Amino acid sequence: VQLQASGGGLVQAGGSLRLDCAPSGSIYNFNSMGWFRQAPGKQRELVVTIARLGRTTYADSVKGRFTMYRDISKNTVSLQMNSLKPEDTAVYYCYANTGGVDSWGKGTLVTVSS
Repeated sequence: VQLQASGGGLVQAGGSLRLDCAPSGSIYNFNSMGWFRQAPGKQRELVVTIARLGRTTYADSVKGRFTMYRDISKNTVSLQMNSLKPEDTAVYYCYANTGGVDSWGKGTLVTVSS
C-alpha cells in the first residue's frame, strides 16, 4: 500500500490548511485510515482516524477544529484543519490499516507561526 500525502505548509496561528492523502487502492479497501503527527522531540500521536463505515475518532486537542472526510470522487481522505495553533506544528503522517497491517505515508510538515 502506498499513501501519498500533500498539503502541508506554513500558516499563521488562526489560519487553515487542508491535508490530502491518496492511497494506491480504493479508500474503502481499508479497515481504517487517518492522520498521526509528530512534533519535534515528541512521540507520534493520533490526530484522527476514520473507520470503513465512517466513524471518526479525534484527539481531544483537535476536536472542533479539525475535520476528516473522504472524497469519493478523488479517492482521497482529507484533513481540514481550522483555527490552527502553534502547538499543531508537526510532521503529519497519513495512515491506513488493512488486514491488520499498518501502512504509513511520508510525512508532510505543518508549521504554525504565532
